[in-house]
Amino acid sequence: MELEKTIQNLRKHGFEVSHFATPEAAADHIAESLSGKTVGIGGSMTVRALNIYDRIKDRNTVYWHMVEPGDETMVRASSAEVYIAGANAVSADGYIVNIDGRGNRVAGTLMKKDKVILVCGTNKLCGDLSEAVERARQQAAPPNAKRLERRTPCAVDGKCHDCSSPERICNALVVLWRRPFWCESMELVLIDGTWGF
Repeated sequence: MELEKTIQNLRKHGFEVSHFATPEAAADHIAESLSGKTVGIGGSMTVRALNIYDRIKDRNTVYWHMVEPGDETMVRASSAEVYIAGANAVSADGYIVNIDGRGNRVAGTLMKKDKVILVCGTNKLCGDLSEAVERARQQAAPPNAKRLERRTPCAVDGKCHDCSSPERICNALVVLWRRPFWCESMELVLIDGTWGF
């Protein structure tokens, strides 16, 4: 897959794209752009690996349910000035895919914002939208269900069964075809290597 072509297609669709060779450089870039803002963070193993929370908590008001659990934190995170989340998949034709169980993370990327930052390893790049959706369902959701100790078939065998479990974590799928017009800036921070599920 051509990385430059993917980046060009994302930019054509109104997304800003920043590409970094290392997670440290990506984290520096994110932290430098946020001083003084209220920041919400969605559940993301990539964001956790970048240690973004610790880097910004002293200069920002930050809402992240992985630090302060609860519905109120999720609501505040979704309505913060800046929202940071992972991306489950990115297609070469310039689309960003996220799958969610509760809906708070995908809602945070869609609600009116000064800025949305989506972080993504190059391991999540796919050939087209169909592959990106399949990646979100088959490669992102099952390990997340296992990590969260959900009682779902995918947590047991690592494959999506399109189940009806009450603990299912893939209840909402959002495809960002373009930057939503009421979001002033939507940036994909792309990092070389394998980051997150």
